[in-house]
Amino acid sequence: MMTMVMTVPPAHHHPTPLYNKRIAFTTPLTYARRLGHLLQLHGSNPLWCPTIVVEPTPRTKTSIKPYLQNPLLNSFSAIAFTSRTGISAFSESLSETETSPLSETGDTFTISALGKDAELIDQGFISKLCKNPDRIRVLIPPISTPEGMAASLGTGSGRRILCPSPLVIDLDEPPVIPDFLRVLTSKGWVPVKVPVYETRWAGPTCGTALMEEEVLDAIVFTSTGEVEGLLKSLRELGFDWGMMRKRWPGLVVATHGPVTASGAESLGVGVDVVSSRFGSFDGVVDALAARWGEFSDVQK
Repeated sequence: MMTMVMTVPPAHHHPTPLYNKRIAFTTPLTYARRLGHLLQLHGSNPLWCPTIVVEPTPRTKTSIKPYLQNPLLNSFSAIAFTSRTGISAFSESLSETETSPLSETGDTFTISALGKDAELIDQGFISKLCKNPDRIRVLIPPISTPEGMAASLGTGSGRRILCPSPLVIDLDEPPVIPDFLRVLTSKGWVPVKVPVYETRWAGPTCGTALMEEEVLDAIVFTSTGEVEGLLKSLRELGFDWGMMRKRWPGLVVATHGPVTASGAESLGVGVDVVSSRFGSFDGVVDALAARWGEFSDVQK
């Protein structure tokens, strides 16, 4: 288990509201370094306690392989990536193909991704997908949610859209992807869901490091699966969420956006702070800073 240690800001910097706060986060490895680094930059003392594992597997690579061949991919008009891991897994499988699967000629082909995830749709990715980059349109919705993506994609008019998604194991599938597919269908798209990576529970002891803490100021969740994974581990360890609240009565629960907040609430975990800017993790870190800054001002 990796524990991220505190980085103390230089003496000439005014301490931020996060300074010396012990902040746990349950993010899988894919996002952990980015979020942990941001927390450190704000002077906090982060604790990484992953409750889910997210990664491509031989099973998911087999699932996506047929879609990375011509002519099958040419029967689609778009790809909708709803996670960074989905892009990475798709790209990894794409790099194993001998030829670009998308024809150089044809109608505009749209690739959509959320927020900072879109940085992975670079020229290298596009060139592997299609030898004619002018055929590709990269769409980044202004609202970084699957619903925001569906709105930006517009009317499908019967066109097919490939939706790389997780295969969820030992956890309940959150409603995010099924809801996204329903919205796409209502807008005239024909979505095809294909698993490109697995999301699975990190196991019964994944919450151990968290429960060994004497002081905990906040916990950050970036997906509903992380919340469920933690609750399952707590039960295995003989705890529950109510006991956590009693152990750390001042604990602030923060979520990366309203989708995760809604999922957490549905599982009985009350949320104190919700990022309103969820295109990147800066939003949830700034929201925590604003929360503690406001309380500090009140106490002065």
